[in-house]
Amino acid sequence: MRPVASSPTERTTGSVQSVERAFLLLEALADAGGIATLSELSAASGLPMPTIHRLVRTLLTQGYVRQDSARRYTLGPRLIRLGETANRLLGSWARPFLAELMEATGETANLAVLEGCEVVYVGQVQSRRSMRMFTEVGRRAQPHCTGVGKALLAQLPEDEARALLGPGPLQAHTPHTVTDPAALLAQLAAARESGYVVDDQEQEIGVRCLAVAVPGAPTPTALSVSGPQARVHALEAQSGPAALVPLMQSVAARLGAAL
Repeated sequence: MRPVASSPTERTTGSVQSVERAFLLLEALADAGGIATLSELSAASGLPMPTIHRLVRTLLTQGYVRQDSARRYTLGPRLIRLGETANRLLGSWARPFLAELMEATGETANLAVLEGCEVVYVGQVQSRRSMRMFTEVGRRAQPHCTGVGKALLAQLPEDEARALLGPGPLQAHTPHTVTDPAALLAQLAAARESGYVVDDQEQEIGVRCLAVAVPGAPTPTALSVSGPQARVHALEAQSGPAALVPLMQSVAARLGAAL
């Protein structure tokens, strides 16, 4: 049998152009909030309309895209299984880094990603102490009241973070929750300068959490250390090699490089 000749794109880059373009469309849909018209997809992707028609028909057939009653296109349900599996694998890959962070601090280490307007916890290594923090892997939470959530929001452009938060007021989980979007946006701006964020009893009374971004991750990702307020305050007071924020940033940088 004679081998099939590869396209110029395949010969020069080893990639398949139609596959690249299909993923480009899915990412454009995700960036648009999961819903877009063909003309909006064309503007966002830069692809010609005939190409988008062909790709969307294929994605529709496979269930990765749906068409609603207004003839707009949305992300399809078959993507859910892929996303859930990817999240589980991300947590597995990150576990050695989270374990290192837990052993160094003695407190629970968490990993989370941003999906739409929610935080999803994808990995955790619990503290060995009897009084410890526990968050079920797979749990979803609002970003404005969690350390990882704020670290994720801080990775977004300000206008995107503002749109995700909405006009407010934000839901209060404790008396310490920041419910004013403008005040939260100011916290995010400060976090971009300092490189970390704090959840000080904003989701649960008595719990303090520090979080940092995971640089270089394929999607906004953050890790955190959480525990009883007094113990985490004591960690923050340490300096030198044991300083908490530099330690977390070091682990996050190595995790991001590994991903």
